[in-house]
Amino acid sequence: MRKNIVLVIDLEATCWAGRVAPDGEPQHLHNMEIIEFGCALATSSGELLDSLSLIVRPIRFPQLSDFCTSLTSITQSMIDEAPPFPAVVQALDDWLGSLSEDFIWCSWGNYDRLHVLAESQKHGHTPRFMAYPHLNLKRIWRRTTGQKKKNGLAHALAFHKLDFEGRHHRGVDDARNIVRLLPFMDWSLETELVTHPEIEHSKGDISSERMISLEAMDAATRAKAQRLNTLGKPRVPNKETARAMRELEEGQGERFESVEDLFRDLGSDE
Repeated sequence: MRKNIVLVIDLEATCWAGRVAPDGEPQHLHNMEIIEFGCALATSSGELLDSLSLIVRPIRFPQLSDFCTSLTSITQSMIDEAPPFPAVVQALDDWLGSLSEDFIWCSWGNYDRLHVLAESQKHGHTPRFMAYPHLNLKRIWRRTTGQKKKNGLAHALAFHKLDFEGRHHRGVDDARNIVRLLPFMDWSLETELVTHPEIEHSKGDISSERMISLEAMDAATRAKAQRLNTLGKPRVPNKETARAMRELEEGQGERFESVEDLFRDLGSDE
């Protein structure tokens, strides 16, 4: 049973109605930008110790869509006053302070880890927590409860007869609610399911033999966006999606069970 402090991260990112970016490209990992780091420090037994919301000013598409504001409650004025990604990374590092050797961080699914990875490589600044192991709480919860299909955050809370507290799709509120699920995790699975990164801070490079390539991840997210934007056609995997899924399976075994674990779509994570 884990007894040490864990960090829960939940991101919010730019998004658009119809999953189409302002330049006409399908919404995907490399044109979505992080606009909030929702953070919660807690014990594995579910005691919330501290929480923090850090708003990030996007660079590529600095004007939020009405859809994004409606979904997240993050307003344009909040974005306009926010610092860019590198400054937010520094603020987050300062808030966390020094970390113990057995520190881990967690998120509900793999999307958050993969998006932080992509943004870090883009900006050349990496949050300190990325040097530590990551635990996919959605995966450990599924293994603990046996639930395979309805495994979004709201469904997981409802499974334990808990009501969502705060605003869903607001990063800091999502992170706090994830903390409420920690007592229901079988922490004996941590060693089996944790992802151990290999990070070279001096080069701003992040790599791990257990991490999928960004190219495969981007191909999967692009393919999904294009498929969902095609009206009147069955939502079946096309060749690009199937190829990305094969790479996931070959590179990760059962690490990723579907493209959904790879790309936690804001509108269908539930």
